Amino acid sequence: MIRYFKNLTTKYNRVLKKSLSLFEKFFQHNEKRRMAASYHDLKCIETKNKEIENEYSGYREHKQFNSRIKAVAFYLPQFHPFKENDRWWGKGFTEWTNVTKAKPNYINHYQPHLPIHLGFYDLRLPENMIEQAKLAKNYGIGGFNFYYYWFDGKLLMHKPFEILLKHKEVDIEFCITWANENWTGKWDGQENDILIAQNHSENDSIKFIESLYKFFEDKRYIRINNKPVLMIYRADIIPNIKRIGKLWRKKLKEAGFDGIYLVCAQTFGIKSPKKFGFDAAMEFPPHTVSSTSVNDQLNIINERFNGIIYDYKQVVDNCLKFQEPKFKLFRTAMLSWDNTARKQSHSHIFHNFSLKDYKRWLSHIVSNASLNENESETLVFINAWNEWAEGTHLEPDRKYGYGYLQATYDVLKKFS
Repeated sequence: MIRYFKNLTTKYNRVLKKSLSLFEKFFQHNEKRRMAASYHDLKCIETKNKEIENEYSGYREHKQFNSRIKAVAFYLPQFHPFKENDRWWGKGFTEWTNVTKAKPNYINHYQPHLPIHLGFYDLRLPENMIEQAKLAKNYGIGGFNFYYYWFDGKLLMHKPFEILLKHKEVDIEFCITWANENWTGKWDGQENDILIAQNHSENDSIKFIESLYKFFEDKRYIRINNKPVLMIYRADIIPNIKRIGKLWRKKLKEAGFDGIYLVCAQTFGIKSPKKFGFDAAMEFPPHTVSSTSVNDQLNIINERFNGIIYDYKQVVDNCLKFQEPKFKLFRTAMLSWDNTARKQSHSHIFHNFSLKDYKRWLSHIVSNASLNENESETLVFINAWNEWAEGTHLEPDRKYGYGYLQATYDVLKKFS
């Protein structure tokens, strides 16, 4: 009897062990299925979120808010015909001429960039600049940084500046960047194929700074420590720039201003403002960014293409690792950037753009700027408001709608 029960117990244990083994396999199988389903759901959510982040965004009316940060967008005034462009490029040429000709260089290459809201606007009309200012302010943009094309006593694209001064309804703060390089047929500022050249000299520098007095006197002009802010695109090509800077400061004092706040753009290897005797530097991406080529990862369909394609996400990741320098530096975030409209087969392109990564970049530089103890120096810059031929514009387009602006608003609102 005892032997019988021992045998029965042994058989029972074998059956129980086998049952437990089967149950364990069943549980593991179902757990794997559950985890796989959860992973699938997460991937679906992730994909959906990515779609939401990059989908078309409609116009939204926002209440004005007081931000601790002033976000200033670079502004190109070339969206109107003028006689020099008629002579160089053909009658009626504007920036839109290049924009509409752009074609994709590879599969899923977003080109051309086409505008909505104001459409293919003409900056000879005050109504367009007035509406731009309203649109920018609605989304928290604090100012425009206008490119100023002064060449040895001659100002090109003067019409938008005349409108700016005459029509105070262009209700937004502004400052000026002197685009002080040669203007060439290749859009590169180099010494070849020059259309109109610079003639940097002490006499020209005096005429240049005096031409800006009327802007500096405007209440909308951006100031730091009550000094009008002036950016120089290529400080390195102005002979005796330290002496010229001192001359400008002297001239401003004589004209009744508190001085001038000079900023060098970080272009063509320029880093510190100290070598020029300037007050600060300003990032100017894509000059200041770091990324490797991803040409070999894309399906290029333009057989003549010999440009370079970079990874926008990689650029943002690298920018977030950047250590603040010891000199004063104003940080700049960039949108997608793609000059295919100007250079089609020889363009530089930042692929893999997303609103999410743009927000990461902007959030980072805004957060850094918010730590500045001098409130008048809490500026950040955005490249750009309307660089349509370089594929970087806050102005709404047919793919993202008002998404660029909404992303910007979302970041700035957090610092109100």
